Amino acid sequence: MRTLYAPLFFFGFIAAALSLAAHPLWLVPLLASAVLLSFACERLMPYKAAWNQAQGDGRRDLCHALFNECLTLASVAAIPLLAHWLPETGLWPGHWPGHWPLALQLLLAIALADLGITLVHYASHRSPLLWRLHAVHHSVTRLYGFNGLMKHPIHQLLETLGGTLPLLLLGLPVEVASLLAFSVSIQLLLQHSNVDMHIGGWRHVFAWAPVHRLHHLKYGTTGDVNFALFFPLWDRLLGTRLYLPGYTLADDDMGIGDRPDYPQAYLAQLREPWASADVQPPAVLPAGLRQALAERT
Repeated sequence: MRTLYAPLFFFGFIAAALSLAAHPLWLVPLLASAVLLSFACERLMPYKAAWNQAQGDGRRDLCHALFNECLTLASVAAIPLLAHWLPETGLWPGHWPGHWPLALQLLLAIALADLGITLVHYASHRSPLLWRLHAVHHSVTRLYGFNGLMKHPIHQLLETLGGTLPLLLLGLPVEVASLLAFSVSIQLLLQHSNVDMHIGGWRHVFAWAPVHRLHHLKYGTTGDVNFALFFPLWDRLLGTRLYLPGYTLADDDMGIGDRPDYPQAYLAQLREPWASADVQPPAVLPAGLRQALAERT
């Protein structure tokens, strides 16, 4: 099950979503079932038992998830209205390959959205202003499924615009947009999962948890790797791909090393990007991680 978990979870829920495409409201309970299954498997097959223990973050993470998912639903619902507001460039409508099978349309939407989201994510680790918004996501000190939905709403809007604006200009149908939003949520559950999944060669295709966990390392710029949401191809092109099969993460490897005092309450995290920060020296790189990085080099 550790080997089959990630592909079964991803392709199983995406296939179920495609079968419900004509009834998009059913995607909401389908996503809820994915969350429950993710939580159950984290208990049965944990990568880190300590990460299953709540750290006073349950209510905060639920607030992030509910608000951000509602924001996503509102964005999808607004697509027909945006069609009337976009400039008359000749790109809307007519250039989206609506004659393709729905699964291929979804694959195209995922690939194009992933590129835009990845570039916004990459920029968020380079721009101090964007980082202040993105730091909310990196403040987590344990990884589990809900972490993927823990984002400052303004940063989520920026990522959404980066990923979907080109699609909207091409005439993305609401049906495909709903499936794309669902697919992003499924991928985020897998990226931040605490399931001890063994993905083998899938790591070259999808940025699932064993790949993405390294992005959350708290040691300075060590975590400035593996930015892609879906496809590690983008990290190969950016030169930011990292895989350390010989290193087992410690319980306390996650977080922001120079901000151990980062606010944990929901409203405080929403205000934090505009607060004055007391930045401390970066956390010291553990010897085992330093050796693993040296061996890779």
